Amino acid sequence: MPATHLSAGVVECVVTEKSTKYKIVEDPERLEKLRAGLKPFQLVKYFSFSSLGVILLFTLVLSWAISKHARQVMLAQSEAYSLLLAQNLNQQVVKGFVLPTFVSYGKIALSNPDQFQRLDSIVRSATSTMKMESVTIYDSNVNIISYSTDSTKVGKKDQGGIEYERALQGEANSQVYSGGSIVSFVPGTPAVHYSLKTFIPFRLIQENSPGEAPVMGVIEIIQDLSEEYGAIIQLQRSVILVSSTLMGILFLVLRTIVSRADKIMEKRVRERLGLEQKLHNVERLAHLGTMVATVSHEIKSPLGIIRSTAEILAKRIKKVAPGNEALAEIIVAETTRLNNIVMEFLDFARPQKVRLKPVDINRSIGQVLQFIEADLHAKKIVLHQELDESIGEITIDADLFYRAVLNILVNGIQAMPSGGILTVKTAIVKRTGSIAISIEDTGEGMSEDTLAEIFTPFFTNKSKGTGLGLSITKNIIDQHHGIISVTSQKAKGTVFTITLP
Repeated sequence: MPATHLSAGVVECVVTEKSTKYKIVEDPERLEKLRAGLKPFQLVKYFSFSSLGVILLFTLVLSWAISKHARQVMLAQSEAYSLLLAQNLNQQVVKGFVLPTFVSYGKIALSNPDQFQRLDSIVRSATSTMKMESVTIYDSNVNIISYSTDSTKVGKKDQGGIEYERALQGEANSQVYSGGSIVSFVPGTPAVHYSLKTFIPFRLIQENSPGEAPVMGVIEIIQDLSEEYGAIIQLQRSVILVSSTLMGILFLVLRTIVSRADKIMEKRVRERLGLEQKLHNVERLAHLGTMVATVSHEIKSPLGIIRSTAEILAKRIKKVAPGNEALAEIIVAETTRLNNIVMEFLDFARPQKVRLKPVDINRSIGQVLQFIEADLHAKKIVLHQELDESIGEITIDADLFYRAVLNILVNGIQAMPSGGILTVKTAIVKRTGSIAISIEDTGEGMSEDTLAEIFTPFFTNKSKGTGLGLSITKNIIDQHHGIISVTSQKAKGTVFTITLP
């Protein structure tokens, strides 16, 4: 199996007992090199998608950082607000309740309904315009709730924890309590509960040294910050939603661009490969044509001499040894066949000069049919003619056109070794005004693989022939600016159609 290598593929010549076939096979290494040109673009594509993922991740981190900072600012402001409120409440309770109660009762006993009611009135009056969940006062001697705006807490012991102990030591402190899901920003999840407990020392204020006033107890103020925290979560949700939407749109746009660019790049690579294959195939055929023309020219002259010598030898043998002249006649017949093959090579290799003149197309086709009439009878082939008499004359090269039609008819006859029907039609295509000539046979037909190679030079499935007949026919039709097409079905026949302007 000889093979000629090209830069983009391999020209493979397959020779069997009955066929010779040339075809171009894609070179995997060459294809890989061409596809390697796409790698930078592939890297850009992967980098683009990775960047989108990084940006989305950064957006989530940014939204979390923003919400965390907003929460810290909210807590700082709320704690400062609680301290200010506690100091104000401390002063009002001391002035409005502690001192008057000592004067009136001599001691403070919140178990006394009158004292409790008076303290409750002062506390509620001081916090009426504030967003407080509850205000609780712990005793300094025992960890017990002496007063609370939430009546269910009054009298309970050991409710103050570390924060209570720190406040007894004179240190104001706060503690955050929350409830709900960490993904509360997702719609449909349970609402989050957020509150701030601030513990402040409850002091007996003195005018001269307020900082050293004794601690009488601990004030606990609980602020409900769920609404403010909900606003922060809503901000976080909005940031994520807007960013995700923008990322999604950007992703779709980028994916569309990348997908389109990918297809264009792949198409260009394949077009480039196809053009390279065609270019090198043309170069190969050009070199092959030059070689064929040179060899055929050198063979033709000796072949003519051999044939002439054989004809003379046949005449002399007939006189000297009658009955043996058949040997010389065999030489003449074979040299004639070889001469026809050489002429085919020359016709393929050398450019055909077209000599245009008005020709009656139906008459020209009739001359070809008359020439093959003997073969049709010998092969038991029935001829059907449907020639449009309104066509008249068209400008063509009569000799070349005769050769082209003859090649197609011979191909049809060879496809029907056991007989069949050969139909020849001519007609005017109304839409374009061009002339259509169709030649249809009911022979063996061709496979799709064979049909694809039917006009390829040197391609043949027959035991005899060069595989140049139909290639020469196509060249002739191309020189007339016409189109030749072929359709075929296995075991049903083949139709050749020539369209001339």
